Amino acid sequence: MTYQAPVRDIMFAIEHLSQWPQVEALQPYSEIELDDARAALEEFGRFCAEMIAPLSTIGDTEGARLENGRVVLPEGYKAAYDQFVEMGWQSLSHPTEHGGMGLPKVVGAAATEIVNSADMSFGLCPLLTNGAIDALSITGSEAQKAFYLDKLITGRWSGTMNLTEPQAGSDLSRVRCKAVPQDDGTYAISGTKIFITFGEHDLSENIVHLVLARTPDAPEGVRGLSLFVVPKLLEGEGGETALRNTLGCVSLEHKLGVRASPTAVMEYNNATGYLVGEENSGLRYMFIMMTSARYAVGVQGVAIAERAYQHALSYARDRVQSRPVDGSAQDAVPIIQHPDVRRMLLRMRALTEGGRALAIATGGWLDLAEHGPEAVRAEAQSMAEFLVPLVKGFCTERAVEVASLGVQIHGGMGFIEETGVAQFYRDARILPIYEGTTAIQANDLLGRKVLRDGGRTARRFAEMIAATEGELSNGGAAAQRIAQRLAEARLAFTASLDHLLATAGQDPNRAYAGSVPFLMLTGNLATGWQLGLSALAAEAELAKGGDAEFLEAKIATADIFAQQVLVECSAEYSRITDTGDSLLTATL
Repeated sequence: MTYQAPVRDIMFAIEHLSQWPQVEALQPYSEIELDDARAALEEFGRFCAEMIAPLSTIGDTEGARLENGRVVLPEGYKAAYDQFVEMGWQSLSHPTEHGGMGLPKVVGAAATEIVNSADMSFGLCPLLTNGAIDALSITGSEAQKAFYLDKLITGRWSGTMNLTEPQAGSDLSRVRCKAVPQDDGTYAISGTKIFITFGEHDLSENIVHLVLARTPDAPEGVRGLSLFVVPKLLEGEGGETALRNTLGCVSLEHKLGVRASPTAVMEYNNATGYLVGEENSGLRYMFIMMTSARYAVGVQGVAIAERAYQHALSYARDRVQSRPVDGSAQDAVPIIQHPDVRRMLLRMRALTEGGRALAIATGGWLDLAEHGPEAVRAEAQSMAEFLVPLVKGFCTERAVEVASLGVQIHGGMGFIEETGVAQFYRDARILPIYEGTTAIQANDLLGRKVLRDGGRTARRFAEMIAATEGELSNGGAAAQRIAQRLAEARLAFTASLDHLLATAGQDPNRAYAGSVPFLMLTGNLATGWQLGLSALAAEAELAKGGDAEFLEAKIATADIFAQQVLVECSAEYSRITDTGDSLLTATL
């Protein structure tokens, strides 16, 4: 089936959940209105539906290939990318002073969802470029910004993130890539990097690699990492970029999914690199790009969930099989009429729209954290940092579930590649892994976002949810049900928080054994909160005579999430607090 960008639902979330009045009042966005965002996303949605979505099956079937050190993507990708660049889509949420359109980050996140729903393999290239832009915008020298940013923002050049090495995996303290200072102020970069998304390809004119490496006298561990810009093509004497740097792709990984996205093993052989910022501060700088990428990966989870849901819904409406259990028809009916199929479809919808609500809300906090007035910036920063691991961890885990439900709804046909739903499941499976596994996100949430400030941000988060419960309690019947479930989930959260704060200092193994359940509980609660706010906004719009069908569906989705998903917080609470000795002492 064809993909249709859910722009109406996205815009509802932006308008009501991103703190849009405060966002559009920020100085960089003072000339941006909601209709501008809507127009941009509608046009981008059409482009992705027409130009990008048809590539998805082709890319999955053919994949990227390596030919004599040159990576070639399937037919159609280069033409689509050229149009992507020509229409300026890479520039959507980047500063106007470097050639961007200047829309808020939350609008950029919505665009990330749309392009990755159309084809995640294609969407990974601009996703990593966005991260490189963010990193250089904050940490690069003025000369580096002047040289690289406009080219990256147009999309003519693309960017990558080079962290992982064969012996290191996620443990960056083991990175061994070398950076030797040269007389001309550059560095000679040598080493092997693995799992480099779009490390080599034929789409953009140049590739800007951001590489973590060690200078000769650097201290051991992560404190000794520095960040370098290592372009594929170097600047010539006349300013042209025609000189090939001494780096290359030596192999491509053969993957479960996202097969048209080349995952490269990169070899650097005394390649020319340029230091970003100060030596031995590389991990701090790279975390800017990593945070951007982690948030974007969570948005990819929403994207895959949306595509899987659209496909399953269309199939369930058309597939005729079995008479209804209530005897209302003598012949077979479309399977969407069967209760359990409805259960699965509605769960898919609730998880997808809930993930979108959480991601959009977090995008608003990110905008306020970067550009907000001094009075709100500190809280916005702490809230954004608290929510990003939830977007990454919760939304990606739920994407795998939604994609799996999509296969289940198709029955035996879901296990057949020709229906296309198996691809969504395969593509989704990488999302809880890359840019930091779910456990890494959970450890970050517990260690850096909860324990470090003694739970202050977490308790502020709970206070805001309690305020929403009060508003819901004064609403209609569905809103009151949501309020009750939200309160129950919040109490499970605060009890878990108290337990972890009390346990971590005395028995860190026991506390961290519950870190992933804590992330899932907190992500579930945050999503239920945002859907509760969505239900309140829908009630208000209904009272003003808004589109009843759309708005009642929004309320129903929030209610379904509360009754079918939010109730799972109690189980996560038990997993956190009743770890028991067996989990830590059982023989493996």
